[in-house]
Amino acid sequence: MHCRRQAASSRSGKQKAVSAYLAPIAYALFLWWFATGAILFLDGLPRRTYGFSMAGATVMLVAGLVGIAWTGTQAGVSAVYGAFTSALAIWAFVEMSFLMGFVTGTRTRPCHAHCSGLAHMGHAIGAIIWHELLIVAAAIVIALLTWSAENQVGFWTFMILWGMRASAKLNLHFGVRNLGESLLPPHLAYLKSFLRKRSMNAFFPVSITISTVIATAMGLALIDASDAAQIAGLTLLLTLLVLAVVEHWFLVLPLPVDAIWNWSRSGVGATQLGAKAPVAPAKVHVE
Repeated sequence: MHCRRQAASSRSGKQKAVSAYLAPIAYALFLWWFATGAILFLDGLPRRTYGFSMAGATVMLVAGLVGIAWTGTQAGVSAVYGAFTSALAIWAFVEMSFLMGFVTGTRTRPCHAHCSGLAHMGHAIGAIIWHELLIVAAAIVIALLTWSAENQVGFWTFMILWGMRASAKLNLHFGVRNLGESLLPPHLAYLKSFLRKRSMNAFFPVSITISTVIATAMGLALIDASDAAQIAGLTLLLTLLVLAVVEHWFLVLPLPVDAIWNWSRSGVGATQLGAKAPVAPAKVHVE
C-alpha cells in the first residue's frame, strides 16, 4: 500500500512538473496567434472603424501600464502571467497605431525604383520614424515602472518584441523571400517600396544566430530554475523568443505563411486587406 501511495505521489509530481512548462507554452502560443489575428482583423475593417479600435487599444494601453506597475511588485505565478499579458497589451496598442496609420513616419509616399543604398534606408527610416520613437517611449516608461522591481517579466517581454520586430524590419528591408506584403492595408501600400524580395540577405544569418544564442542561454537558465514563478516567467519569455525566431525563418522558407492568419481576414477584413491599392501602387524591389 505504501509503495502504491509513493507511485501515485510520484506520478502526480511529474504531472505538475510537466504542466509547469506546458501551461505557459500554451498560453504564449495562444496569445501570439490570437492577438496577431485580432489586430489583422481590426486593421482589415473599413477605416471609419479605426477610431473605435484605437479607443479600445488605448484602454488596453492604460490597463497594460497599470498591470506592469502592479505585477512588478508581485512575485507569484499569476503576477508573471499578468506582467506578460500587460506587455502584450501595450504592444498591441503600438502595432495598431502603426497599421491603422495613426503613428507612422515623416514619409508617406513610395520610394523611387532607382533609389538605393543609404539614401533608400534613410527614406525607409523616415517612413516609420514616429512609430519607432513611440516604441522607444513605451520602453522607457516600462523600464521606469519596473525599475528595481522583483518581477521583470513585463519589461523583458516588451524588449523581446521590440528587438525581434526591429530585426524583422531590417531583414524585410535588406531582402527576404516572403515579404508578407498582402498583410499591409491599402493606406500603407507605399511601404512596399522599401521591401526587397530576394532569397536571402547577409543580415539574416546574423540575426538568427544572435537570437538563437539568446534563446539557448534562456533555455539553460530554465533548466536550472526551481521556483514556480521563475519557471513560468522564463518559459513564457523563451516561448515568445522561439516564436519570433520561427517567424524569422518564415521570411525565407518557401511556405504559405500568410495562411496562418486566414481566419482573421474573412468577410470585411479580407475585402479590405485584399483591396487594390490607390493609383500608382508602390512596387516591391525584386532581385
